[in-house]
Amino acid sequence: MADCHNDLLSGCLHQHERGVDDPFGDFWLPQLRAGGVVLQVLPVFTEEQFVGEGALRRALLVIEEAWRIASMHADDVSICLTGQQIEEAIGSGRIALVLALEGSEPVGHSPELLRPMFRSGIRMVSLTWNRRSMMADGVGEHDTRGTLTRIGVEAVAQMEELGIVVDVSHLSEAGFWHVNEVATRPFVASHSSCRALHDHPRNLTDDQIRAIARSGGFVAMNAFGAFLADRPTARDYARHARHARDLVGADRVALGLDFMADLIPTVDPILGGALVDIHALPVLPELQRPADLASFGSVLVDVLGETDARWVASRTLIESLSALLPSGATMGQ
Repeated sequence: MADCHNDLLSGCLHQHERGVDDPFGDFWLPQLRAGGVVLQVLPVFTEEQFVGEGALRRALLVIEEAWRIASMHADDVSICLTGQQIEEAIGSGRIALVLALEGSEPVGHSPELLRPMFRSGIRMVSLTWNRRSMMADGVGEHDTRGTLTRIGVEAVAQMEELGIVVDVSHLSEAGFWHVNEVATRPFVASHSSCRALHDHPRNLTDDQIRAIARSGGFVAMNAFGAFLADRPTARDYARHARHARDLVGADRVALGLDFMADLIPTVDPILGGALVDIHALPVLPELQRPADLASFGSVLVDVLGETDARWVASRTLIESLSALLPSGATMGQ
């Protein structure tokens, strides 16, 4: 299995700040191993309380947590900066980790900060989360019909020059089509499902999915239940993958699980423990954490067939990121 979106870094940092020495080793590493995960994209997300001047500081702390994890568990995981390093990590039995920036708040109005972000290990960036950033509007601002800002257009060009993959998940529809207009390299959706099957603004239309594939990118299906169906199951999730496969081929479809069940109580214990019934979250009962991927493969095979299931489960993400990441380490350049 290969997963294009797991916010575990936020959970690990929160626990580390509360005195837990190794939350990754205690929980997430056994989960990833049990689920057969060989490649994991790790987003660096800006929580609401850090938006503004605190965003860059928080992002650097989250990135440092990732490097700390990689150092503590060097026999099991490796942060990969190039496509070759992904192949080497997986070939050696380690889990390949790829760092991503979810939302551009840490960069603010300074696209030149993308270069030090790249040097710190970031290899994928989304211009927005659901909110508005200095670069674009997220899906939560869709009524503005806003395209990319001048800074956003400059940022896309800077990412392409550096070798950072542009991620359009969470981007407003107008912003999406602006990226499609200005991008000269493949762009991707790291955790978005199909609007044709469930009409939710976080999902992509068929035309958007086709545009991503035409660019040479991929669409990684989001497993959060609210994006899938009224009463979602793992089979509904696989059906979203099948719909995208039917549009663009299995080699352009991947998984971007976006697990929530174990993160919300850790990242926001007041919300997850007092204000929200965690058991009422629209998560898939069969897919709540990485270990559950061990049994999900049979569902994918049943819905997609064995050959296409292998592409969607891991091959698309491994081959695509191996090709899209820089071919040589450029740290410090």
